[in-house]
Order: sequence, then C-alpha cells, then structure tokens
Amino acid sequence: MFSVIMAGGSGTRFWPSSRKKNPKQFLNITGRNPMVVETVNRLHQISSDDKTALVVASAHVEKTKTLFANRPVHILAEPAGRNTAPCMGLGALYAQHLDHNGPIAFLPADHFISDTEPFIKALKAAAELTKEGAIVTLGVVPVRPETGYGYIRRNNKAVKVAGITVYSVMEFVEKPDIERAVKYLSSGQYYWNAGIFVATASTILNEIKNCLPELYKGLMKLEPVMGTDRFETELKQVYNTIQGISFDIGVMEKTGADVYVVPLSCGWSDVGSWLSLYELRNSEHDEKGNLKEGDIVAIDCEKSFISSQGKRLVTCLGLSGCLVVDTDDAVLVADINRSQDIRKIVDCLNLKKPDLV
Repeated sequence: MFSVIMAGGSGTRFWPSSRKKNPKQFLNITGRNPMVVETVNRLHQISSDDKTALVVASAHVEKTKTLFANRPVHILAEPAGRNTAPCMGLGALYAQHLDHNGPIAFLPADHFISDTEPFIKALKAAAELTKEGAIVTLGVVPVRPETGYGYIRRNNKAVKVAGITVYSVMEFVEKPDIERAVKYLSSGQYYWNAGIFVATASTILNEIKNCLPELYKGLMKLEPVMGTDRFETELKQVYNTIQGISFDIGVMEKTGADVYVVPLSCGWSDVGSWLSLYELRNSEHDEKGNLKEGDIVAIDCEKSFISSQGKRLVTCLGLSGCLVVDTDDAVLVADINRSQDIRKIVDCLNLKKPDLV
C-alpha cells in the first residue's frame, strides 16, 4: 500500500506552541516523536518509507527533510494551503507517477492512535474494497456525543472483509449540535469522520474529474511535468488558480462511486485542541485533575492545563478549568473549554502582531 500523509495544516488552535514556522504536526505533544513522524512510523506494517509521500507546506520542506533524514520518504511541497481535495489529488497524481496503481491511504499527519493493531487491520480491509473502484473511509466508533467532529452515517448494507464487517455509506454529516450528537450515539449508525480515506489513484482522480472539474484540469497540467525541473513552477501556477475545498465536501458529498466505511476502535483522537490533549493525557493528571508541564507551582487549582514551555517559573492560584501556556515570547490564559476558539486570537494577531503567529 502507498500512503499519502497530509501535513500542510497550520495548527492554529495550538497557539502559542504551534506557529506558522513550526505547526502542530511538527510538535512532540503525544509521543516520543513529532506527530508527523509518529504517523509515518505506525504505518510501517503496510507502507514502507519509500512508499510514503508527505505533502507539506513549502515553508516546512527543510524541517521535514531534517526529521526524515536518511529515510527514503517522498516530500511534496504545496506552495499554498488549499485544503484536502487538492492535497489528495496531488498525492494521487504523484503515486501514479511512481507507477503505483494499488490502494493508497490518505491520512492526516496530526492525529493520535493508541492501539495500532486494529488501525492497521482496518486499513487492510479498506484496501481490499478499492479493487473495484470503491472509496473507503475509516469511521471511528463514537464513545461520547461529540459536537466537534463530522459524522459518517452508514446504512444496513454490510459486507465481510478480512474478518471485519464493513458498511455502505449513506451520507456524510456536518458537526451536529448536542441533541443530534446524542441521537447519533444511541442509534449505532454513525461514526466520527477521521478524514482517513483509502482508494486507488485512478479512482481519486476520476472522482475529482467528475466532481471538481476545474481542480482536475489543474492537476492534469502537472502530469507531464512531474519529476522534471518544470514541476515546481507549474505547481505554483496551478495552486494560484485553484480553489481550496475539502475532499469531504468537494467529492464525497457528490461522488457516484461506491463508498464504504470501516468501523474503527483504536483510541483515536484528532488532538484538535488543548482541551482534547488535556483529555487524552488524563493518566498524567494530578489528584485535582490538573495537567502540569515544566516549572509549575499550582496552589488550590483544579481541572486545569498549565504548561511552562519557556524559561520562566509559572505560578497559579485558585484556577478552575483554565488553560495557561507560557512560551518564550507569548502567554495564553483561557477557559480550557473554549480552546476551540483560540483561532480567534490568531486571527487578531494576524492583523496586529503577525510575527507572533
């Protein structure tokens, strides 16, 4: 299997640790290595380094080369962020350029998975279904009524693949309110959308052709120059003209291809905010529910995430449900339950102090 790792995100919700120059996927926040390295490593059973392509922002090429020094991964540099549909199309085109005609796994670079075995089994089952032109997505079995994720609704049409029951997809659903999320959980027909897809290059490109014809035209301009000195220049020109759109909205909501979902229980988290990281690391909480990093003195504090990443001592008194992140040049203090809104701070800084973003 070939793998395309989508590593071009900006990670704004992890400010001030995550910055444009060093976004979330390049940070070591869930394991022994940066998240993008952890993602590539967990795929080794099915996808060797030379069958792995990393799609990164052009500003992060050198950082990526350093992280994967002496490892034969392929690195593709996007000149601008255009969301997942162009990213997946570029990855599919590149795999085709390398004469890989089999299944391709398209995965975000910045997710956490605690149990690799069922994850790999799910990818193998998905790969089997791609032979007849299907697009397969991995749906995480929900464990709570989550309003921060999109959902995948299955129907009752099921097939058995590699010992796993796989379902045909009825629809992709946007993030729900809490009432609908509760109904989704109790119905047993909905899965969290992890943004993980498996398909062949020909299927991905054909569906982009059918659903996003302008993007397809742009990608076809790259096909004859891929692997030549003209590629980088042509890629910039194409990315200047195409619109950014997610694969879910641009293709999956319109596709006429067969679409299946493989249910997955593997301790998955998108680690999409400081709150989700706080919850993920619950085994490290103290007796009052605090997660503390670095040089910290916390008195009468509870259910708070306090991180000292600079050179200073951070002291806190009487905090409850707070987030404090201290770096060398910025300090964040917030209600931890509003950590999804940190991008508002980033938007403000982009106007007033862009050097801190």
